[in-house]
Amino acid sequence: MLLDVREADEYRAGHAPGALHLPLSRLAADADVPGSQGGRSLVLICRSGSRSQDAARLLADRGVASVDVIGGLRDWAEQGLPVRDAHGRAGVVI
Repeated sequence: MLLDVREADEYRAGHAPGALHLPLSRLAADADVPGSQGGRSLVLICRSGSRSQDAARLLADRGVASVDVIGGLRDWAEQGLPVRDAHGRAGVVI
């Protein structure tokens, strides 16, 4: 499960198709993590990889295993992988 930990305006502007949105700020406030109990692997993404690393550490402290996308959505887009906005159109990474 791909979990985007950026803030709402960033997510709406452009995200990986199928990514769920849970901002790091909510994660730090102990928000429930979707899928963390279902045995599904969590893959975390942000713009550059910094916030997703912070999120991975927070989750590890809770006993939830995850990995982060090194280079974040910026590198994702540079590799030609799709980025969609809140309406499903071509998005941008901000």
